[in-house]
Amino acid sequence: MTTLFEGFETHDVDVDGVAVHAVTGGEGPPVLLLHGYPQTHAMWHRVAPALARRHTVVAADLRGYGDSGRPADEPGHAAYAKRAMAADLVGLMRRLGFDRFAVAGHDRGARVTHRMCLDHPERVTRAAVLDILPTRHMFATTDRALAQGYYHWFFLAQPDGLPERLIGGDPEYYLRTKLGRWSAEGASFDPRAVEEYVRCFRDPASVHATCEDYRAAGTVDLEHDEADAAAGRRVDCPLLVLWGTRGFVASRYDVAAVWRDYAADVRGAGLDCGHFLAEEAPEETARALADFLAE
Repeated sequence: MTTLFEGFETHDVDVDGVAVHAVTGGEGPPVLLLHGYPQTHAMWHRVAPALARRHTVVAADLRGYGDSGRPADEPGHAAYAKRAMAADLVGLMRRLGFDRFAVAGHDRGARVTHRMCLDHPERVTRAAVLDILPTRHMFATTDRALAQGYYHWFFLAQPDGLPERLIGGDPEYYLRTKLGRWSAEGASFDPRAVEEYVRCFRDPASVHATCEDYRAAGTVDLEHDEADAAAGRRVDCPLLVLWGTRGFVASRYDVAAVWRDYAADVRGAGLDCGHFLAEEAPEETARALADFLAE
C-alpha cells in the first residue's frame, strides 16, 4: 500500500472496540475520504495526493471492509448500519486530533457521509457525495430498470448466507466483474489497487460483512432515514454532488435536483466517466473536490 500512497502514514485506531484502518498525509484543513463497494480506501490513491497539497487527508476503510474490523452481527443488522459506520469515523477523526472536518464519500462511503451529516452536523464542515442518490429515494423509486441495474442491492441483502456462498465460489471473478460493469467503456484501473481489493475480498468474513452492509440498507438504515424525513432533518452544510455521466444514476435521475430535497446548499457536476469517479477521472475528481474545499 505504501506504493499507492507514497509519503502517507498508516494507522490502525481502536474506536470503541472497532479497529479502523486508515492512511494520512499532507498538511492543512482535514478532509476524510470514504470508499465504496467492493473497494477499500485504496480507491483514492489517485486523488488523495493531489488533495494533500493543501489538506491533511485521511482515507479510511469502513467497518467490514479492507483492513478495518468486522464486528459481530447484531439484531436488525445494526452492526453495519450507516449510523454505526459514521460513528466509527467521527471517532477516528477525533482520535487523530480533528474535531471538525470535511468529508467526501463514494458509493457506500457516500451513504455513510450522508448519515454523518445528519447525525454529527457539528463535526462536518462540508461534504461531497459521489455517484449516489439517497438510499431512501432509491428504494422509493425502484422500478424494473433500477432492479436490473442495481440488482446487487437485492442480491446482497438476501438472508441465510445465500450471497456469501455464491460469491465465495469465486470472489475475485465477482469483484472484477463489478469493476468492469460499473465503469465506462475503456476505463483503466491501477492493477495494484485491484489486487488490494481482491486481497481483502477473498476473506469470507469481509464478504459477509459487506452483505450485512446491504442488509442494513434495506432495514435499519431506512428506519433512520424515514425518521429524519419525518422530522424535517436535512444536510445543513455545503454539499457537493458529483456523478459519472456514463453511469446508471445519471441515466435515470436528475442527480442534483434529487439531492436538493435532502440538503439545503447543493452544487453539483457530472464527470465524463462511469461509476468509479476517483479512478476513471482522477484529475477531474481531485480538481472538483479541491475547488469545493477551497470555497
